[in-house]
Amino acid sequence: MTRIIVEVGSTCTKIDKFEGNKIEKIEGATIQFKKHYIEDKHLRENDIKLLIKNVNNLKNISQDIYVCGTSIFRNLEKEEKKEFLNRFKKETGYNFNIISQEEENLLTVNGATKEVNQKVAVFIGGGGSTEISVFNKGIIECANTKIGVIDIMEQFKDLANNFATTDLEEVKKYIKERLNLPKEKSDILILTGGGHEKFARESGIKYEENTIYKDVAAPIMMDIETRRTETERYFKEISLDDIRKNQKDPDWWYATRAMCAFVLVVAEAIEAKYIIPTNIAMAYGILKKEI
Repeated sequence: MTRIIVEVGSTCTKIDKFEGNKIEKIEGATIQFKKHYIEDKHLRENDIKLLIKNVNNLKNISQDIYVCGTSIFRNLEKEEKKEFLNRFKKETGYNFNIISQEEENLLTVNGATKEVNQKVAVFIGGGGSTEISVFNKGIIECANTKIGVIDIMEQFKDLANNFATTDLEEVKKYIKERLNLPKEKSDILILTGGGHEKFARESGIKYEENTIYKDVAAPIMMDIETRRTETERYFKEISLDDIRKNQKDPDWWYATRAMCAFVLVVAEAIEAKYIIPTNIAMAYGILKKEI
């Protein structure tokens, strides 16, 4: 039986297909729910229509579809939330499950650490929220914040330009002043929640094979100094226009510089030596919970 899990965030819609023994990524859509909500003060009609269309298109693959939403959907006013949930059910036939920040954290961490036997930190970066957990045979500390990359893009709009004009350290300082950070330290930081492996492979930054632990969902890594150097290069020397023109979904790259700054703030706070970028999201934890 093929099962589809759709995770709708403030910016990225992540889709995973599970067929009994492996998870396969399906190309999701970039829908700027939070950016447009900030502009309109309510969910934009075209965004809702696009989401519903994308979910209905998945019925060609499977009728067994689970849809969940995070971040921006938690913060909707009561009447708008009710109207959206009813409309989604009516037009797709599926419930739209709004996941709390705490549950998102637990599900993602469970998926990211399934092959891990040492102390690690797990970073879940999104458009409108950030979750950081330190794991050592279980979660020993959490630090959640209701800000994400779209909040940073509202402050530093040039980060979406071909080259950034704002200095990386200025962006990091702004984030650090607003982000809840764990007190626990960890040599290893696992990046989850939004295509970090995709970013590393397609942005042109340097990475190597993950030699710390074996997980097919976490095949690459980089040391902290490489990540610092490559982030500086991504801000000032790597052309975002060149990347976007070769992408099926160029809008996905809108907030990637902001996300890079988040990663460094967290890595430096926990004194990480190695960073492991993955495409792991809640689907891994949802499936682990169900099996």
